[in-house]
Amino acid sequence: MIKYSLICDQEHNFEAWFSDYDTCEKQLKKSAVECPLCGSKKISKSIMAPNIPSKSNQKAPKSDVKKVEMVMNKIKKHVKENYEYVGDKFPDEARAMHYEEKEQKDIYGETTVEEAKDLIEEGINVQPLPSLNPKSKN
Repeated sequence: MIKYSLICDQEHNFEAWFSDYDTCEKQLKKSAVECPLCGSKKISKSIMAPNIPSKSNQKAPKSDVKKVEMVMNKIKKHVKENYEYVGDKFPDEARAMHYEEKEQKDIYGETTVEEAKDLIEEGINVQPLPSLNPKSKN
């Protein structure tokens, strides 16, 4: 898996994981990547720099952690309000919609890392997120 820094046409910066370079390029060309903040599909790679801390115990500044928490909470709220929860049926539902066996709709649920990789390799647009299970306290 490769993590890329991305930016949308509204100048929102975010990160996304892809199985490899080619998968990233294909999904960007197909406009299959969506900004988690505004929904724009006009996405490009942004400048990346390696994170090399000066000390092995260096932590992210608290202000950065708070910003990330705020963004993640906004994403969670947006997904819970606008997507249908399908639980552990997520891989089956995503495939059925991808192969036009079911009507397209926005869904979220759970899957294993291996299953998520398989979905990505099939060209199915998925985005791993922290737990959004309605029963979860996170």
